[in-house]
Amino acid sequence: MTPPPGWYRDPSAPHQERWWDGTAWTEHRRAPEGFGAPVPPPEPPTVPLTAGAGPGQRRPGGRRAKAVALTGAAVALVAAIATGVVLLGEDDDPGSRARTLPTATASTAPEPPRTASPTPSPTPSEPSADDPAVVEDQLNGITFPLPNGWVRPEHVSEDDVMMTTDGTYDCPGDGGVCRHGLVISRTVTANAETSPKILAEQDIEDAAEDAYDHDVLDSKPYGGITSHEVVGSGPVAVAGRAGYYVRWRVTTAKGPGGYVQSMVFPSTVGTESPVLVRYVFDAGEDGPPPADMDRITKGIRPTGDAGTGGGVGSSIGPSA
Repeated sequence: MTPPPGWYRDPSAPHQERWWDGTAWTEHRRAPEGFGAPVPPPEPPTVPLTAGAGPGQRRPGGRRAKAVALTGAAVALVAAIATGVVLLGEDDDPGSRARTLPTATASTAPEPPRTASPTPSPTPSEPSADDPAVVEDQLNGITFPLPNGWVRPEHVSEDDVMMTTDGTYDCPGDGGVCRHGLVISRTVTANAETSPKILAEQDIEDAAEDAYDHDVLDSKPYGGITSHEVVGSGPVAVAGRAGYYVRWRVTTAKGPGGYVQSMVFPSTVGTESPVLVRYVFDAGEDGPPPADMDRITKGIRPTGDAGTGGGVGSSIGPSA
């Protein structure tokens, strides 16, 4: 018994499928389902074929069978010549070679498939989960959660950036490239002060100016800051340490403005020097929600300690 007509994996080219008409391979090919547009099957033959005759076998039937065989051979010869002409004509185009598939000849006709069911197309593999959704500040010995829509920094001119929102846009002011969100982490070394409250209150103005007033090239990507208001401040637990934060809502000459937060807490490593974390979030519908500042803060951990969190309103751990 031979398999019924259908699409099967091409034995001479396993990366594609070929039409089996019930008795022999045809010249119709297609990419497996899911990798290209399907090719419609050929019209069924008008001349009855003898059951049980496979590829390479002769069919009895006198002169009529011989005429059909000669006609089929002539068609195959014309198809082979046409394929050769196409290949020769496209030698100057490397892409055309990749698109032209080899044509099987009668002398190398493959055996028919052993099963009657078409070979299923491969299923796409699941996405890899090897990359953890955290970023690490090795100098200060802490890790940050990486929320959806945030990525590790690439091509960022600011120092000590831990993460940015995905994608960029044209700044509304002096030009350049802007991002809707930044999280920056650095060690406070140029100040003898150790109080998280005093350090946060001292830093917030510099943080706002660096983010929305002028950049490192002294241009004004947002046209400068026109006003600000304090929208939050107070104690905060960060990685089990007692810290303090100050949050401003700034209004800019161009664009929707944004939110800036300075947060300071003692490091859990080394000399326990204060750690300064700045949040810069654009306002408006394109910027991340300010509540993400609290979510990221709550997810900050000492490196290697997944159980020590924090956040606004959490219990305060040991201070420096």
